[in-house]
Amino acid sequence: MSLYDDAVLVLKGYEDQGDLRQAYLDHLAAHPDGIWKACHAGHVTASALVIDPEHGRVLLTLHRKLRMWLQMGGHCEPGDASLAAAALREATEESGIPGLTLLSGGPVRLDRHSIPAPCHWHFDVQYAALAPSDAEHVISDESLDVRWFAYDEVPDVADESVVRLLDATRARL
Repeated sequence: MSLYDDAVLVLKGYEDQGDLRQAYLDHLAAHPDGIWKACHAGHVTASALVIDPEHGRVLLTLHRKLRMWLQMGGHCEPGDASLAAAALREATEESGIPGLTLLSGGPVRLDRHSIPAPCHWHFDVQYAALAPSDAEHVISDESLDVRWFAYDEVPDVADESVVRLLDATRARL
């Protein structure tokens, strides 16, 4: 199965955020290259909130370009077998934590946000990844910093999209 086909199946199976989910599906129907960074009308991205429920905390990255605290994530790559695999790859690369596992049940949320030209939109498919209890993170080249935050600290450092992702993740847990 192609990554495009996986994205369509994942989105068709996602039961929340009906209007936004349909916008993602409409985008992919209009743009067969809509999962790739080269699609300037916008493209699907995959991210994962790294969470440590045992200690009530999440790992966020201070994004090098955006200078914002965000979940781990990014563009799909040709070697990604699925959106879930892309999200897990990104979370592992950006956190440096081996042994992350995605929370079961598929994506936790969708978040469409505008991005600077030449592209217009990121259609982010957001997952949650559980960190091993002994997880030690590293700072990747894409980050200025990577840091654990207690659940109640997240609204003070991150934007509303990250807060909504954390709330949805905690509800699923």
